[in-house]
Amino acid sequence: MSNKILVALDGSDGGKRAAHIAAEYAKSTNSDLILIYVIDWSPYSFNTPEENEKRHKRRESEIQRANDVVLQPEATALRDSGLKVETVVRHGNIAETIVRIAKKNDVSQIYLGKLGESKIRSMIFGSVTAALIQMSSVPVTVVP
Repeated sequence: MSNKILVALDGSDGGKRAAHIAAEYAKSTNSDLILIYVIDWSPYSFNTPEENEKRHKRRESEIQRANDVVLQPEATALRDSGLKVETVVRHGNIAETIVRIAKKNDVSQIYLGKLGESKIRSMIFGSVTAALIQMSSVPVTVVP
């Protein structure tokens, strides 16, 4: 069994709680953490060359912001507590990307925070948490 745990962060308080609970578990099992932030993105759009140029610059800016604002502060705190932590930022379908990265890194568990979406919004737009639970081949812990 792998000694890696993946934590999906989104900048919310729930994500931070998930990271701290995952960190406690990682310490007790001598596991490493992978913190991931996925920027929701679809390659299925038709753009002009000018729009593609702007989109590329925007993607680079989004990656930098996700890394600087969400992942690195959390990773630094966890490393300071003695854990080995890796960070990953990707664009794509959120649930599919998390599952792909989890498989690629042979993680034993996924942690994420529960978002405060309303039932109606969740029914219309779908739920990352629900999709992840259905798609994942490893246990998924949802932290309120």
